[in-house]
Amino acid sequence: MDKLIITAAICGAEVTKEHNPNVPYTVEEIAREAEAAYMAGASIIHLHVREDDGTPTQDKERFRVCIEEIKKRCPDVIIQPSTGGAVGMTDEERLQPTELNPEMATLSCGSVNFGGDEIFLNTETSILNFAKRMKERGIKPELEIFDKGMIDVALKLVKKGLVDKPLHFDFVLGVQMAATARDLVFLVDSIPEGSTWTVAGIGRYEMPMAAIAIAMGGHVRVGFEDNIYLSKGVLAKSNGELVEKVVRIAKELGREIAGPDEAREILGLKK
Repeated sequence: MDKLIITAAICGAEVTKEHNPNVPYTVEEIAREAEAAYMAGASIIHLHVREDDGTPTQDKERFRVCIEEIKKRCPDVIIQPSTGGAVGMTDEERLQPTELNPEMATLSCGSVNFGGDEIFLNTETSILNFAKRMKERGIKPELEIFDKGMIDVALKLVKKGLVDKPLHFDFVLGVQMAATARDLVFLVDSIPEGSTWTVAGIGRYEMPMAAIAIAMGGHVRVGFEDNIYLSKGVLAKSNGELVEKVVRIAKELGREIAGPDEAREILGLKK
């Protein structure tokens, strides 16, 4: 069984300081939270950025400044920009961080009902364009999967030569597909042999899904983007606290934690 790769999704685009005052907005706050997660055991920082007032942005220069500040504190960490951005952004807005040629970036493989009137739109044309951009720039996509049909979309990208194996998936459960052991096993059984996968359980499902993934040999994503609580009713003081909890669970289950370079080897990333 591979060592455990922990991804920290440190701020997202929707959660605010009104939800948890420790959610980072400024460059300094984002770098601080990335460092806390890294020091606790995260080898990947899944990165959204904000304006100082908390407004989500995909501005390339804002990403550049945040990445530079994170790298000062965590020189070897893998930084994985989001191309999801926020609901309502255009494709060109969302693709801006790919111009910085990161090692990885997210590639959402379908549209998602986030609740109410909020739809995270990813048309077939958009998905193809995002895959082409990442292929051209040598960026490894993390294939964001919210239900089984999105795996089939990802496999079509492989057939078209737009995504190279080995594939890496992120199963986001508790939004459009239930967060249960049954559903996770179904998704894992649906991906090609030799693929790697991470699970992100949303809200109260974060730690239960993390424990199941650790036992199954998968990898784990935690962080304020997905969940702001350390335990029921107790707000997490930092992303580092959430990573520390995953590390404790992993140790109890006998799973070692991967450092950034070990994560690169497991994921087949080019240094």
